[in-house]
Amino acid sequence: MKVEMTDDLKDLYETGQSKRYKDVSRNRTLLAGFVRAIKIMEQAPSSDSLKEFSFLHYEKLRYQLSGKSSVRLSNQYAHRLIFTETEDGLQVELIEIDDTHYGNK
Repeated sequence: MKVEMTDDLKDLYETGQSKRYKDVSRNRTLLAGFVRAIKIMEQAPSSDSLKEFSFLHYEKLRYQLSGKSSVRLSNQYAHRLIFTETEDGLQVELIEIDDTHYGNK
């Protein structure tokens, strides 16, 4: 699939550095998870095929983020890559840093 990203996320993907996502660029586990998720998304024939990769925890979001989908970057952290599914592919928007998601406290 075609994956479109914001400039900050493109920098993070290509160089491993981003001013906006410093916490991800400093954490090797999160950075590796981000790069792995993007590579899988690029090679996937459709967004439904992301379900085959259980470690991504692909899900369509509801409520405030209705119309968007997400994958997790790491099983250790509650960081999610949130994206919009389009006819042309995926439009990756942001990494949400939410320590309370999935019941983490």
